[in-house]
Amino acid sequence: MKDFFTLFNFTGAGEYVPDLLRGALVSVELTLTVMSLSLVFGLIVALARLTRFRTVRTVATVYIEIIRGTPALLQLFYIYFVLPAFGLKFPPFTAGVIALTLNYSAYLSEVYRAGIQAVAKGQLEAAQALGMSRSIMMRLIILPQAVRIVVPPLGNYFISLFKDTALASIITVKEMLFTGQIIAATNFQYFAIFTIIGGIYLALSYPGSLGVQYLERRMKIGYRPRRRAAFGGPAQGAPQGAVS
Repeated sequence: MKDFFTLFNFTGAGEYVPDLLRGALVSVELTLTVMSLSLVFGLIVALARLTRFRTVRTVATVYIEIIRGTPALLQLFYIYFVLPAFGLKFPPFTAGVIALTLNYSAYLSEVYRAGIQAVAKGQLEAAQALGMSRSIMMRLIILPQAVRIVVPPLGNYFISLFKDTALASIITVKEMLFTGQIIAATNFQYFAIFTIIGGIYLALSYPGSLGVQYLERRMKIGYRPRRRAAFGGPAQGAPQGAVS
């Protein structure tokens, strides 16, 4: 019974909070670095999937299927432990950035691709009728509309990435979970330490979740159906005589 209550002992755990917060800063740094790179590479891969050149399209497809068909943890192991055999040795943080970027770029590319393909074909036909080249049409017509579609799911991936940075602890990246493991191994306060870590993760990710909800509401502006006037009149703001 004494051991049971010892498990819930938070005495002295507060003094390790600064170390855990420093680990959280590493997690945030890793998240921002990986997400910034993944947003760029993911778009490149998505455009490669949609290109008319079969070879480029095939290479992009194979890359996505390999990444989606293997665990992220295995990809971390491969970058950190296998590549040194071929003369490519990276520090833990760099290896974590490379592995997570490769992983998230594949998933974000599919988000981009879905957003691009969701743009109405009438938009493309109108651009072609105006004589726009494919590159100008993509830059001025398709991508601005696709961004509006993909922003909410990209926000969800951002939150997911922050939690997935904990995987980098397995290759000794000194992020929050790795720091907690070191501390808990010295004082055996596993419940206290990992509960504090969970609280920090929640405190940092919840505002991001609220931000995603805000973006979703903002992205819907302009797509909401117009409100009808009382007694079944025309839509509010519609010109006189217009069909609602």
